[in-house]
Amino acid sequence: YRLAEEGPPGIRIGNVASDLGIVTGSGEVTFSLESGSDYLKIDNMTGELSTTERRIDREKLPQCQMIFDENECFLDFEVSVIGPSQSWVDLFEGRVIILDINDNTPTFPSPVLTLTVEENRPVGTLYLLPTATDRDFGRNGIERYELLQEPGGDGGRRGGGGGSAAAAPESAPFPGGSKRRQEAEAAARSSVFELQVADTLDGEKQPQLIVKGALDREQRDSYELSLRVRDGGDPARSSQAILRVLITDVNDNSPRFEKSVYEADLAENSSPGTPILQLRATDLDVGVNGQIEYSVRRLLRLDETSGWLSVLHRIDREEVNQLRFTVMARDRGQPPKTDKATVVLNIRDENDNVPTIDIRKIGRIPLRDGVASVAEDVLVDTPIALVQVSDRDQGENGVVTCTVVGDVPFQLKPASEGEGEPQNKRKYFLHTSAPLDYEAVRDYNVVIVAVDSGSPSLSSNNSLLVRVGDTNDNPPMFSQAVLEVSFPENNLPGERVATVVATDADSGKNAEITYSLEASPLSSEAPGSIFSIDPDSGDVSVQAVLDREQRDTYEFQVTARDKGVPSLQGSTTVVVRVSDRNDNEPRFMQDVFTFYVKENLQPNSPVGMVTVMDFDKGRNAELSLSIQPGDHDQAAGIFSIENDTGTIFSTVSFDREQQTSYTFKVKAVDGGEPPRSATATVSLFVMDENDNAPTVTFPSNSSYTVLPPSSNMRTVVATVVATDADTGLNADLNYSIVGGNPFKLFEIDPASGVVSLVGKLAPKHYGLHRLVVQVNDSGQPPQSTTALLHVFVNESLSNATVVEGQVARSLHTPLAQDIAGDPSYELSKQRLSIVIGVVAGIMTVILLILVVVMARYCRSKGKHGYEAGKKDHEDFFTPQQHDKAKKPKKDKKGKKGKQPLYSSIVTVEASKPNGQRYDSVNEKLSDSPGMGRYRSVNGGPGSPDLARHYKSSSPLPTVQLHPQSPTAGKKHQAVQDLPPANTFVGAGDNISIGSDHCSEYS
Repeated sequence: YRLAEEGPPGIRIGNVASDLGIVTGSGEVTFSLESGSDYLKIDNMTGELSTTERRIDREKLPQCQMIFDENECFLDFEVSVIGPSQSWVDLFEGRVIILDINDNTPTFPSPVLTLTVEENRPVGTLYLLPTATDRDFGRNGIERYELLQEPGGDGGRRGGGGGSAAAAPESAPFPGGSKRRQEAEAAARSSVFELQVADTLDGEKQPQLIVKGALDREQRDSYELSLRVRDGGDPARSSQAILRVLITDVNDNSPRFEKSVYEADLAENSSPGTPILQLRATDLDVGVNGQIEYSVRRLLRLDETSGWLSVLHRIDREEVNQLRFTVMARDRGQPPKTDKATVVLNIRDENDNVPTIDIRKIGRIPLRDGVASVAEDVLVDTPIALVQVSDRDQGENGVVTCTVVGDVPFQLKPASEGEGEPQNKRKYFLHTSAPLDYEAVRDYNVVIVAVDSGSPSLSSNNSLLVRVGDTNDNPPMFSQAVLEVSFPENNLPGERVATVVATDADSGKNAEITYSLEASPLSSEAPGSIFSIDPDSGDVSVQAVLDREQRDTYEFQVTARDKGVPSLQGSTTVVVRVSDRNDNEPRFMQDVFTFYVKENLQPNSPVGMVTVMDFDKGRNAELSLSIQPGDHDQAAGIFSIENDTGTIFSTVSFDREQQTSYTFKVKAVDGGEPPRSATATVSLFVMDENDNAPTVTFPSNSSYTVLPPSSNMRTVVATVVATDADTGLNADLNYSIVGGNPFKLFEIDPASGVVSLVGKLAPKHYGLHRLVVQVNDSGQPPQSTTALLHVFVNESLSNATVVEGQVARSLHTPLAQDIAGDPSYELSKQRLSIVIGVVAGIMTVILLILVVVMARYCRSKGKHGYEAGKKDHEDFFTPQQHDKAKKPKKDKKGKKGKQPLYSSIVTVEASKPNGQRYDSVNEKLSDSPGMGRYRSVNGGPGSPDLARHYKSSSPLPTVQLHPQSPTAGKKHQAVQDLPPANTFVGAGDNISIGSDHCSEYS
C-alpha cells in the first residue's frame, strides 16, 4: 500500500480482505493486527486498514532517517485471519510505503553567514558558501540558490568601519517570474560578487561566490548580501540568510615617519626610563599589518608600540657625548614593510643595566616553557635546572648576587668554581634542598632574584614552575589515630559497631583499600573471636553479646592496605567503650552497718557513712538515698542522709541514758528506667560520755556519826555511798578526804568509800569533826561531788540537841576552815598567855583589848552566820588568822541556831578562762583559773551561802551553785537533790583543802 505522510487520523489505506480474496460479512472470519499498531489499525470484521490517531511524519520515522528513495520508507505490519471459533489462523505480512510531501522549508545553518575574503584577490577567485538543508527529498528538496544585493545596493563598511547585520529567513513560497526577482538578480549581477551553483557528485547543489571586481579594504572593508534558497515543491518553500563578506587586510602599505630627522637633548645622569622623545610613524593597514614596531640600538630604549624613546642605560658623557642612530619602523605584515628616521641625541650615561636570568634544562629533567617536571622521589640535593645570570655592566656594577626567594625546597649552588669565570656572567645549579611530596605540594613557583653590586643596585627576577610528579609513596591514612566508639551492652550478635574509613592520597590501584582486624599492640588478645570487619566497606560488627560489667572496653587495631606493589598500609586503634544499661541493682557494701557515736553530739552532726555501689554507669548508677524507719519508728525525724556521700546526720543530740541504740534502714534507688533499689540496715549505738557527776546517797550533809574515844585503830566510822548514771570508766568512782582532817585521824578507802579511824584519839580530839569527802569518777574530764561527813567523838550522846546545833553551825562555816575536836583545849593555852601579858604591863593590856575586839567580832559571826544578800566587807576567801590567846565566847543565851533549809541543788559551772574576775550578786572576786565559787540555792532568805566562807590554799575546782537549777534528771549538769542537808558537786582536779585552825562554831 502507499500512504502520504502528515495525513489526518482514520485515512483509509486499503482492504486486506478484498486484496486477499476473502469474503466477509458472515462474521465467521475476523481480522487482527498483530504488529504495526502504533500507526495502523484494522477493522476485525471487514478487514479495512486505516491510520490511527498518531501522526505519521516521514522525516521522524527512525527507519527513514537516511533514506532518500521514495520506495524505501515504509511501515511493516502483520495481519492474522482467524477462522470460526479460531479453528484456523492465517498470518499475512504487509507493507505501507510512506510518500514524502513538501512539509519542510530549506534553511541555512545560521541566519547570518560570514565569509572572509582578502583584499586584492584576483577576479574569478571562487569561495564555497554554506549549503542549506531540506528534510524533504526528491523534487521537494533544494532546487536553486539566489544572491541578492543588500537594500540600497551598498551594504557594508567603508574606510574600515563596521556595520550591523540583520536577516530574517522566509518560509513563504517564492513566486517565480516576478519583477522583484528580476531586479534582485540584476543587482547581484552588477555587484563585485557573483553566485554560481555547482552540482556535486551525490546530486547536491553547492553555492559558490565568485570575485568579480577589485577589492580594496582601505576603500571598503565589508559587503552584506542576501542569499536565498528555494525547494522544488508545489507550492515551493524558501528562506534566506544574510551573507556578510568581510574584506581582510593584506600588507600593502608601508609605515611612514612624520619626520625624517628627530633631534633632542638629554640631561646627564638621567635615570633609566626617562622619556626623551616620541617617534611617530603611521600605517594605513590594520591588524598586524598596521601594528608598527620600533627598533633602536641597545643604549636606548624605544617603546615598540608607542614610539617613545627613553633611557635604557646610564651613559657616561665622557665616553659618549652624542649619539646618532637610525630608528626603524616596521609593520608586522607578511612580508613586513619598513621606514627609517634619523635620531640625534646628546646623552650622558650611568649604570643602567639590570641583571638577566636565563633558566635552562640540565641532565634528564625536562624543562619546557618555563615548567620543569620533577618526580617526587628525587634525592635531596639533586640539580633540576641550570640558571645563568649575566649583567652587561662592568666592574662592580656587573657583579651579580643570585638567590631563591620564598619558602621553597630549592637552593642555588655555583655550577663551577673556576677563577677565570667573568664576574658579570655566572652559572648556578638549582638544587632540591628538601624532599618533595606530590600529595602535599604539587607545584612550586621558584622565583630567582639577581641583584648587581652597583650604587644604587639593580635587580631582576625570573621564575620557574616546578611540577612535582606522583609516585606511590602514600600509605592509607585514617582520619583519627584512635577511634572511640560507644556501643550498648546486651546487644544482638552481628550488630554493626562502627565503620572505619581510610583514605589514600595516591590513585588507581594504589588507592584501593582492604581492611582487616589485628590485635592491639597493648593487648595480645585476638579480636576475631568477638569482632569482625567487612574488608571492602570497613564495617566493624560484634559477634558476641557484650556485658559492660564484665568488660567495658575493647581495643583492637584496624589495618588498611592498598593494592600497590609493594603494598603500603596504615592502621588505627579502635576503642569500643561498652555503654551501660540498667541491668544491675544497687549494692550496699554491708547488709548491716554498725556505728558508734558519742552522746551529747551536736545536732546535724555526721554519725556514720554507708557505702553503696551500682555496677552500672552514668544515670543508671546515680543513686538516691533515703532513710526508711525501722521498728517502732525509731528513726522518724531523727536521721537524714546526704545523697552524694552517704553520710548520715542526726537532727537531735543523743542521750545514752535515755536511749542506747537506734535501728533503721537506708534505701538506695538508681536513676535507670525502670529504677532498681536495695536496702541496708543501720544499727547506731550511743557511746557514753562523762556527762553525769557522782551522786552521794549516803550520808546526808546534816547527819553525823558518834565515835567513842576508845575506838581502836581501823575502826570503820562510816561508809560514803555514791552512784553515777554513766557507765564504764565514767562510772568508776574513787573517794578521797579533801578537808576537815587536820590531825590525820581518818582515811577513806578510795574504792569502797569506807571511812576508818587511823589515828589515836586524844582529849583534844573530843567534839565534832567535819570531814569534806570528794567523790570523783574516772572520766575525761572527771566529774566530782563533794559531801560532808560529821563525826562526833565522845563517850556517849548525852545531849543530841547540842550536837545537832554544832552540825548546823558547821554548815555555815567555810569549808576552808577546819572543824575538828574540842576548841576549848587550845583556848586554855590562850588564857595563860593573856595572864602573862597582863604581867607584862601596858602592852599586854593593849594586846588584850585587841584580842577582846577580835573575839567580839568572831562571836558576832558565830551567832548570826552569813546572811544571804548582805555584802561583806571582808574577803572570806582568805583564811582567818586566829589569835590563840583569845578565848572564844559562847552564846550567852545558849540558843540553837536556826535550822537552815538545805533542800538545794548544787551545779557545776566552769570558771572563766585566763583568770577573769567573776561578779556575783553579793561580791566580786578575782581568782585563778582553777578556782570556782559556790552559791546556795532554794534555801530561802535564811540559808547561808557556804561559798562565802570557803576558800582553800590549794587549787580547787571551779564550782558554782545556781539558783533554780534543774532537777537531777536533767542532762549536762552535775546535780544532787540533798534534803535536808547540802552536797557540794565539782568537776576538775580533786579538792585539797589545807588545814586551818578551828574557829568558833558553837
